[in-house]
Formats: sequence, structure tokens, C-alpha cells
Amino acid sequence: MAKTKVLITVKTYPAISKKYEELVCTAGFLEDGTWIRIYPIQFRKKAYSQQYSKYEWIELDLVKNESDFRPESYRPVSHETPIGKVGEIKPDGDIWEERRKIVLKKVHTNLNKLIEEAKDKNICTSLAVFKPSEILDFVYEEEKEREWPSDKLAQFQQLHLFEADKNNNFEVVKKLPYKFSYVFKSDDGVKRKIMIEDWETGQLYWNNLRRHDGDEVKACHDVRKKYFDNFAKTKDLHFFLGTTKQHHFIGRNPFVIIGTFHPKPISQYRLF
Repeated sequence: MAKTKVLITVKTYPAISKKYEELVCTAGFLEDGTWIRIYPIQFRKKAYSQQYSKYEWIELDLVKNESDFRPESYRPVSHETPIGKVGEIKPDGDIWEERRKIVLKKVHTNLNKLIEEAKDKNICTSLAVFKPSEILDFVYEEEKEREWPSDKLAQFQQLHLFEADKNNNFEVVKKLPYKFSYVFKSDDGVKRKIMIEDWETGQLYWNNLRRHDGDEVKACHDVRKKYFDNFAKTKDLHFFLGTTKQHHFIGRNPFVIIGTFHPKPISQYRLF
């Protein structure tokens, strides 16, 4: 079976699946700039040598995910499918010229039109690069459920009690107690608030929480400082958008932000 080469640009925050596994949704680009989604992956159970970072090229055996109607969705042949890291596109300066060549081949600027594409069953777009026309805010809200449901967590622990992990001490990732969202407009002029589910956002919150000795308000404030004061105000910010399978056809807006692309703007003089 020919292996598929993928440039990783998206890793979502881990979640417990209906089968009581901790899974991560990964997405990225093929060499021709086409989007691909890889799900499910038990990322944190992979050997360290197979735990890839964003903007690394990986190779693995993939098959179409027949349980997912979205055209970009593929899955590893099995949870044990090895993942090879075969390269990396490094930042090459602040404007990320090499990354731009692949990531920005197709950029959407009108969310209404993108949603129409998603709901058109002949197109069914579920992954996209999106450039907002104006970013108005970055907000955080406390989740109603701050912990994983106790029954789901108990099932997870029971099913994995006798699992032969190498370190034998695998613990499910903590649930984020806050929801982070961008407030923005696109070319259609509509003001929207969309949640971000990037793993980096969650990890930044936990790092900030430790640094601030458990002060959640300060931790959230520092997340906002990075995503609004830095990314929104000083970077050429694009969103990686992805639909949720459950809401793809029924949600008014089925997209969530699954990652950000945030190089510095290319100054005008560089264009000539």
C-alpha cells in the first residue's frame, strides 16, 4: 500500500470518544495543497518518535474513513499503523514564505459562501483556510461542565485498566474548563463568534495556569493576550476551519476554528 505524505497543520485538543478512547483529530495538506483530515489517532499513546509536530511532513498508510461522509476524511489502517516523520517546513523568518506556498493556495474570505459549499452535497467542503476581514475580539467563557462526564471517565478507566501500555500509567488529558472564541467579520459583513479547538490553545491555558499559581482569570487573560493582542493585531492571521461531523448539514454554521496560521505580514516593499 502506498503511503500518504501529509504536512501537519492542525492538531485539535484531545477528547474522549464514544468508544471511550482519547482521540485527536489531525489535519493538514498533501503536497499539491489539498486538505486531508486524519481521524482517529491515539496521539498521546504513540511512541515519542511518532509524535509529530505542526509543519512536519509525515508518511503513513491511510484509507478512506467510510464512517465519515466528509470527502477529506481518512483514517490510519489501524491504531498501530506506524507514522514516519520525513521532513519539516521551518519558519524561514517571520513571514513563513515556504509555509505560505502550501497553506495559502486557496483562501476563503466569505463565510456565507463557505457554509454554502459545506452544505452542497456535491462539494461538501469540511476543511478550509479562511481570512477574516476584521477581528473584533477574542473571548473566553467558563464551561458548564468543567470535567469529563463521570460515567464516561469511569468507562475509559475501566476499559484501559488492563491495557499493556509501555509506561502503564496513561492518564486521560484534562478537560478544558474554558471555551475560547474569536469574534470577527468576513466579506459577507456578518459578525460571528466561533470557538477555537486547537491543542496549542488548551496547552497555553494549562501552562499559564501553572505560571499564575492556579489563577484562572490571569491564565485566560494571557491566552487572550497572545491570540488577540499578538496574533490578531500584529500578524497576517488566517484561520484553519473545520466542520464537526455531527453538525455539518444541520448547523447554521458547522465550522469551528481548528488552528491558526499567523506569520508576520509581508510588507509592501517585499512585493516588488
